[in-house]
Amino acid sequence: MAKKGAQASPVVVFSMFMLFIVLFFSFVVSDNGKEVEILLSFKSSIYDPSGFLSNWDSSATFCQWHGVTCNNNLSHVDKLDLSAKNLTGKLVSSSIFHLPFIQTLNISNNQFYGEIPEDIFSSSSSSLRFLNLSNNNFTGQIPSGSIPGLEVLDLSNNMLSGKIPPEIGSFYSLKFLDLGGNVLVGEIPVSITNITSLQLLTLASNQLVGHIPHGLSKMKSLEWIYVGYNNLSGQIPEEIGMLTSLNHLDLVYNNLTGEIPSSLGNLSDLQYLFLYQNKLTGSIPDSIFGLKKLVSLDLSDNSLSGEISELVIHLQNLEILHLFGNIFTGKIPKALTSLPRLQVLQLWSNRLSGEIPESLGRNNNLTILDLSTNNLTGRIPDGLCSSSRLFKLILFSNSLEGAIPKNLSTCTSLQRVRLQNNRLSGELSSEFTKLPLVYFLDVSNNDLSGNIGDQEWDMPELEMLSLAGNRFFGRLPNSFGSQKIEDLDLSGNGFSGTIPRSFGSLTELMQFSLSGNTLIGEIPEELSSCKKLVSLDLSHNQLSGQIPSGFAEMPVLSQLDLSDNQLSGEVPPQLGKMESLIQVNVSHNHLHGTLPSTGAFLAINSSAVSGNDLCGGAETSGLPPCKKVKNLNWWFYVACSLVALVLLAFAAFGFIFIRKRNNLELKRVENEDGIWELQFFDSNVPKSVTVDDITLSAKQVNGICRGNKSSANDFQFVVKEMNDVNSIPSSFWSEIKQLGKLQHPNLVNLIGTCRSDKNAYLVYEYIKGKLLSEILHELTWERRRKIAMGIAKALKFLHSYCSPSIIVGDMSPERVIVDGKDEPRLRLSLPGLLSMENKAFISSAYVAPETRESKDMSEKSDIYGFGLILIELLTGKSPADAEFGDQHQSMVEWARYCYSDCHLDMWVDPMIRPGHASDVNHNQIVETLNLALHCTAGDPTARPSATDVSKTLQSAFRITSCVSTLKLSSSV
Repeated sequence: MAKKGAQASPVVVFSMFMLFIVLFFSFVVSDNGKEVEILLSFKSSIYDPSGFLSNWDSSATFCQWHGVTCNNNLSHVDKLDLSAKNLTGKLVSSSIFHLPFIQTLNISNNQFYGEIPEDIFSSSSSSLRFLNLSNNNFTGQIPSGSIPGLEVLDLSNNMLSGKIPPEIGSFYSLKFLDLGGNVLVGEIPVSITNITSLQLLTLASNQLVGHIPHGLSKMKSLEWIYVGYNNLSGQIPEEIGMLTSLNHLDLVYNNLTGEIPSSLGNLSDLQYLFLYQNKLTGSIPDSIFGLKKLVSLDLSDNSLSGEISELVIHLQNLEILHLFGNIFTGKIPKALTSLPRLQVLQLWSNRLSGEIPESLGRNNNLTILDLSTNNLTGRIPDGLCSSSRLFKLILFSNSLEGAIPKNLSTCTSLQRVRLQNNRLSGELSSEFTKLPLVYFLDVSNNDLSGNIGDQEWDMPELEMLSLAGNRFFGRLPNSFGSQKIEDLDLSGNGFSGTIPRSFGSLTELMQFSLSGNTLIGEIPEELSSCKKLVSLDLSHNQLSGQIPSGFAEMPVLSQLDLSDNQLSGEVPPQLGKMESLIQVNVSHNHLHGTLPSTGAFLAINSSAVSGNDLCGGAETSGLPPCKKVKNLNWWFYVACSLVALVLLAFAAFGFIFIRKRNNLELKRVENEDGIWELQFFDSNVPKSVTVDDITLSAKQVNGICRGNKSSANDFQFVVKEMNDVNSIPSSFWSEIKQLGKLQHPNLVNLIGTCRSDKNAYLVYEYIKGKLLSEILHELTWERRRKIAMGIAKALKFLHSYCSPSIIVGDMSPERVIVDGKDEPRLRLSLPGLLSMENKAFISSAYVAPETRESKDMSEKSDIYGFGLILIELLTGKSPADAEFGDQHQSMVEWARYCYSDCHLDMWVDPMIRPGHASDVNHNQIVETLNLALHCTAGDPTARPSATDVSKTLQSAFRITSCVSTLKLSSSV
């Protein structure tokens, strides 16, 4: 009886069970209601332009909402993935971080801004394991506190500032920590070494200083270390050699000193070792060559010395070897020829001597070889292209001799070949002049010879050809098999015969030199059909006949050298009216008559006109004044009468000519506001454009930056008003006049000035288009490439072909107008720091660091600004965004981090992301960013010239296959 009484009745058991069920579901419903409230509150606090959160309402259970994943058992929010959904707004404290059961939270690649909530690490759910806030616009400091169970923390590519909090060391469970691409300062906290579970550490592209912390030996699980692009100093800690799980070590772009620790040889799993752009000294430790899993080794741009050891033979998995920019001596190791996977070998700018190993390339997989600027001797090996994949061969500035190998003549993969400044001899084989993909060929300043005019040239992609400074002879080829040639230099040879008229069909030609040959005959009038020609040098030949008058119709010709020939006749007066022509040399010919006293002849040096029978010109020409004919006989007047009818036939043309000429002269006009000086630099401006038209337009201007479109008799122009006229020196107007002479298809032309004692206006041509800053995010990759090339060409013209060179100053997207044909038109800054816009320019985000300090602008500061524009074209981000903290510096550092990390999806503008758009080439983007980083180097002397920028862009946009981790050498 007692036993039976101790048992609970079935009714009681059932009642207790039902009570538990009710309490359980009440608990679940209560938590679910809290989660719904948090999610809807988050939705209401942000902006969702793409409507991704459109189904976040009562019409569907929250577990079915976009981006929400629930736990199967309890129906709680387990994962929230809102990455790359174009969301924007600020995060508040009582936000999604408080979801009670959340494990994965990813809001990366959006436009969130403001500070990260202070309590994110102190009151967030303890269940959180994965937190990714990367690639947004968060500012402020990293909050204190920790989430002990968190395994992944990614705050990269924001604008976070301040120091890394020491509490970072209390994230004991972290396996992945990425704080790169911010503007963090101070030292790396030692406490970070307490995270012994950490596998990936990225602090790259910040402003961290001090030493790499000791104690790293405790972090045995580390596989990846990225701390490049900072200002770290001191030596590389020996303790790194104890991290035997390390796969990737990246310490680039710091100020690390001392020798490379031999302990790194203990990293038996290491595949990528990047130590470039530091101040490391000494030799490469032998232990490094024991890292048998190495795929890429980059120690470039340091001060490493000694010989490159033959022990490199042990790196059988090596694909990329960059040792350029050091002071290595000795010979190139023969062991390199035995590395079967070697694709990229760049040893340029060292002090290497001896011969290139004979077997190099035969057992390798070479795609890029750059051994330029060393002291190499001997012959070019015959097997460099044995892989049939070699597309870039750079061997210039050595002492190589002998003939160009036959193997190279059949290397159809070649695209870029630079063999100049050696001692090469022999002829160019018929196969070498038919390479189908070569677009850049420079064999200048060697001892090559032969009659190339008898050979068939079929190089359809050729854009740059230099055969200068050799011993080629015979007639010139009628064609090179390409209509794409932009730069053709055949100077300093023994070419004879006449200049082929077919050269006039090279419509893309920009630079052309035949100087220093023995060419005869007349200058073909057909050359004037080369409408893109900027520089023409036919000097030091035996050319005869007259100067073609058609040269005056070439719209961008700025340099013309016809000196030391046998030209006769007069200098065409039309040349003096060319607005683009800046430098001209006609010395030592048989020219006679009056020298034009306008345009490029206005202040011509006497050495540029001597050795002729010319007279007149400006005072600087040194020529005698032209004699006037006196005491004319009566019969002369009779003769004039007889030809009067003939002259009448030209009266209409003369009238138009005079009107245009008068229109270019300075005019003084008086109206109710006083006396005005009006001058136009463009003969196409209608004479009917008056001071009133200009002043009326100026009164309608809404802001001084863009001016206002106006029209007079259907002629459209833009007026810009000058401020503080009384403070403008007279020299300013003479400089403005020089700017008015500039003509280039990628410049906004200044067409006139209008000024009085109280007011002054500049008149620009009207460009129908939009500012680059307004349309950048809408552009395809093809359009962005065209814009980048156009701006580069404008810079090349201003820096290289103008004398003295012209500085843009404010090199920003606000100064680039993109016309209807996607041609960029660059608007130049005004001379000197005189106007409001130029004073404001000094604080612009696009100003180079040295300009910000010294207030002095230079060609290198222009290049810096262009580098920022390239970054903006690639990433869609702008240093001027309001959400950016230290805008200027952070964008560059962030871009450097991106390049080092090389994850395109994390930094490329989604509009041009590979896979998203069909016209996007992965390698073009990587090479372009590489160039942008060179342009934005902190040291101005390390930045390339405008000419190099233009050539490098041409190279980058034609790369069809390349390894994405390559760094662009300054010798490309």
